[in-house]
Amino acid sequence: MLSLSKLVKERQYPQLIALLLLVLLLFIGAVPGYVTGKWQWKQPPPIPTLKELKQIRTKGLTIPGWQTIEQKEQIVGERKWSLQTIQKEGTDKKAILLILPQNGPMDQPQVEWTEVKSFWQWEIAQERDVEFTVKAPPSVSNQTDVKVKARFFRGSTKQQTFAVLQWYAWANGGSPSQLNWFIADQSAQWQKHRAAWTAVSVAIPMEPLGQVSKSWEEAKSLGEIIQYQMMSSILIKHT
Repeated sequence: MLSLSKLVKERQYPQLIALLLLVLLLFIGAVPGYVTGKWQWKQPPPIPTLKELKQIRTKGLTIPGWQTIEQKEQIVGERKWSLQTIQKEGTDKKAILLILPQNGPMDQPQVEWTEVKSFWQWEIAQERDVEFTVKAPPSVSNQTDVKVKARFFRGSTKQQTFAVLQWYAWANGGSPSQLNWFIADQSAQWQKHRAAWTAVSVAIPMEPLGQVSKSWEEAKSLGEIIQYQMMSSILIKHT
């Protein structure tokens, strides 16, 4: 068992803080349930935008400045994703967008990135953590700009090489970590709502076995548009 001193010694401060925060959130969420006999994790609040989330599988996502060339449901692992090929207007630049929307109140992120890797049979290299900031839509009141963390890497096969950007998107943030979404959702449930989510994987063709950093600005721009569109029409219930 990993001791506290060893955690500190190995400089795993972020993991330790996240773990302590998770324990605190679970404790806070358990107190009302213990008193009333209604356990929050057995009766989570509903997802107000569940209908809109499920429609992504059959309709894809509208992305301003990009045209959808093809969209279909695609089994990745054991679940149905939206597989969407898009092309930037006025150019020959294309990208492949895989989106897995939340399918119900009990549905949680699992092993999506492993399943996507197996689906494409990628060899992963040059992986790094990245961040980008998205302005809150005008229809969302009392919300500041949203910071999104993502994983960014080069995914290559014998036939093609991609710059890949992946993250879980929710209404006021995003991260490639399931734990970060879980903490956000527990906090939201304490306020009687949910952190509805989608898993997003963007693959942009690049030069064979090249430097993925050269595709960062394009991936960042597309990631910002996707997160904004999710917040505008999918992840938040507007009144």
